[in-house]
Amino acid sequence: MSIRSCFLIDDDDDDREIFALALENAHGVSRCIMAKNGVDAVKIVNEADFIPTYIFIDLNMPLMSGKECLLALKKSRLSSVPVIVYTTSSNCKDVEETKKLGAAHYLVKPTSVTALTGILSDIFSGITLPYYLYTEV
Repeated sequence: MSIRSCFLIDDDDDDREIFALALENAHGVSRCIMAKNGVDAVKIVNEADFIPTYIFIDLNMPLMSGKECLLALKKSRLSSVPVIVYTTSSNCKDVEETKKLGAAHYLVKPTSVTALTGILSDIFSGITLPYYLYTEV
């Protein structure tokens, strides 16, 4: 069985904590590396040999936007790793732009840990999901 891991890039401390809690509850996830912004994420990619199963990127971050970070990752050694946009934005323009930039999914941040746990479990189980992922609780 392969080790499932992820790389979360998000500047919000609370959102990183919620994500970590949901990961603890999701099955099959054993490791998560986190970065507070795109600049730190690119540095980690260039300096570490970590290859995650999935990458999650927030769109609204300082120093480097999520879209800029997505572009940088798609040009890096992790170019084949699926990237999931993980954001509060449900803007149609953001959804379309990130799809064109190569994101695998667009996940609007759920309002509960339970909802996020369910989505993460679905993602890591490998089931076929639509590009746009949104839950109402």
